[in-house]
Amino acid sequence: MIRVLTDRWTVFVPIIAALALAVTWGRSLSGVAVVVVAAALIGAVLAAVYHAEVVAHRVGEPFGSLLLAVAVTVIEVALIVTLMISGGDKAASLARDTVFAAVMITCNGIFGLSLLVGALRRRVAVFNAEGTGAALATVATLATLSLVLPTFTTSQAGPEFSAGQLAFAAVASLALYGLFVMVQTVRHPDDFLPVEGNGVVTDEDVHSESPTAKAALLSLVMLFVALVCVVGLAKVVSPSIESAVADAGLPPSAVGVVIALLVLLPETLAAVRAARRDQVQISLNLALGSAMASIGLTIPAIAVATIWLDGPLVLGLGATQMVLLALTIVVGVLTVVPGRATLLQGGVHLALFSAFVFLAVSP
Repeated sequence: MIRVLTDRWTVFVPIIAALALAVTWGRSLSGVAVVVVAAALIGAVLAAVYHAEVVAHRVGEPFGSLLLAVAVTVIEVALIVTLMISGGDKAASLARDTVFAAVMITCNGIFGLSLLVGALRRRVAVFNAEGTGAALATVATLATLSLVLPTFTTSQAGPEFSAGQLAFAAVASLALYGLFVMVQTVRHPDDFLPVEGNGVVTDEDVHSESPTAKAALLSLVMLFVALVCVVGLAKVVSPSIESAVADAGLPPSAVGVVIALLVLLPETLAAVRAARRDQVQISLNLALGSAMASIGLTIPAIAVATIWLDGPLVLGLGATQMVLLALTIVVGVLTVVPGRATLLQGGVHLALFSAFVFLAVSP
């Protein structure tokens, strides 16, 4: 049950994280400073989860899940563009690596963890196959159009889109995402509500008291502050992460994976908490909604940013990445169609996530 009154720490921690971000922004960090920033980052993540749940409980589903997914992704896009501007040619594949990492984390990591928690609690995790299937189909289409096709097009040398192809991918991604949001919130919202037994649980079926408008507004403001701090502090510690990755002899793409894991922590924790409350559908809404928003908002933003950015923009996936993506889509379809999953399905998705992480650090 979500408590209506906001705990004091959930207000103080984002403020402390914001101060830490202001003090450390643009500066090199010592070992002690890295530990302090990491602690502030973890606190901001936990606060973001709390405030996201308060706002989601106030506005109801599926708007609550959509709000958190879009909020995190908008800030993630800003982080990608900022790093691309400062990275030059070295950041040519940053957008691809980050978006692909987000898709694998959400569609396998968060997805599998949610099913595992739900199945452990009730032996079988039950969800709405219609809405979840529609979301998975949209994610698969967006990923193929934006990340697979650039590897095979011939207008531009290398795994890149030409200017016209990039514009088409951007418009198509934005249009598909907008269409899905309309279906989720206006045309067929019942397809994305939690399922209990053979019926759909509406917002009226949730017996906990709804937060007041004042509490929800405070949580909305603090959610934005916390999310900004999460991404900002992740960027502050990213040079330390890059140094550690280089010293360990890992590929540069591992940096994108680590940062994506940090940025998606709020959604991961929110999804697990929803699954523990027997609301697996909300967890899947968060997972697939985040994957969809990551592609549908990032690609158009990067397409616009290329007007000012110099250097190549590598979007096409490599062979190993395409195999993982294809396997994720096939396994996802087989998981979603029955509308129920056991520990096995959750374990399969987590195995795919583990394979992605392992191959990211050992290609």
